Amino acid sequence: MSTVTLFGLCAAALVGLGLYGALTHPQPLRKLIAFNLLGSGVFLLFGVFARRGAWQAVGGDPVPQALVITGIVVAFAATALAAALLLRLHKESGEATLDPPAPAGASVERHSP
Repeated sequence: MSTVTLFGLCAAALVGLGLYGALTHPQPLRKLIAFNLLGSGVFLLFGVFARRGAWQAVGGDPVPQALVITGIVVAFAATALAAALLLRLHKESGEATLDPPAPAGASVERHSP
C-alpha cells in the first residue's frame, strides 16, 4: 500500500467521522469539533490530490496546496467565531444548548412522526 493510498484512506475516515459527529450530536460544541474533523479530512484529501503527480517527478500541483492553506485560515477564523458565539450563549443563558427552556411546571412531551 502506497503512502498516497494510506493518506487517502485516512482522509476518508476523517470525513466519515466528522460527518457522523455533525449529524448525530445535538450539542453545538460537539458539532463544532465534528465540523473541524470533517474539514481536516477534506484538507488531507486536497493534499493527496496535490501529491498525485509527484511520483512521476513532475512535482506537486500548487493549486490544491494553496486551497489547503487558505482553507486552514478560514476554518480557524470560523472556529474562533463559533467558539466566541458559544461562550456568549453560555454567558447569556447559562446553558450551552440551543434548546428553548421548558416552562416551569410543564411536562415535556415528545412527538414521534
